Amino acid sequence: MTHSLNEIEAIAKRAARGSGLSWGLAEEAAKGTRWLSAFDLPGAELLAQLLVQNDRIPQIDVSPVSLSAEVWHAPMRRMSPLIAGASLSDCAQSLLSRGQIIMEDVSFPLLAVPFMGGASLRLGVPVAASWDDAHFVTDGKLLCVNAAQTALAVDRANTITFSTPAEMSGPREPVLRASVSSGAWSQLAAFAHRTYAPATEESRRLGAGAGLGDND
Repeated sequence: MTHSLNEIEAIAKRAARGSGLSWGLAEEAAKGTRWLSAFDLPGAELLAQLLVQNDRIPQIDVSPVSLSAEVWHAPMRRMSPLIAGASLSDCAQSLLSRGQIIMEDVSFPLLAVPFMGGASLRLGVPVAASWDDAHFVTDGKLLCVNAAQTALAVDRANTITFSTPAEMSGPREPVLRASVSSGAWSQLAAFAHRTYAPATEESRRLGAGAGLGDND
């Protein structure tokens, strides 16, 4: 089923928040999911899988131990691409001065790619990311993709290398609507439902429809 990018961003934000992420990180996750979807990449599907994998796991366990380390890793040896990606964007100047940042054991690495865009816009130069058979370059607005389909959907990358400056070649143009599998949409909706306040007797009485009354 196809959805507008606005719809995808909205459900991704609610789902990320429902999984326990802060509103700030949920907003970043939603923007990243929208960005991937705009380039016909499976952002929503991978976000749904990530939220299931990290459900109720403390964020500190899947966050980089040190942003100044030669190689970033998480205590669980399973790093969240959302947290790592947001940290990468914040460390854009460090990326430029060092030339590269390496991360180990990153879950669903494609979800970290949108954060390269933020880093690129801050630096004013394209940023690249590589793992296995996947290579991406972005200037923050367009995206170059050279990757096998299996590498796009991989659930874990042993190593991701982010580097700058990089060269843009054959960029994709963004679209306004994207396909999301029904299974992924349902899973995101389930997480989003956690953000809704539970019904009370008072809310049901004041809600639309007959409520507790009998009009027959």
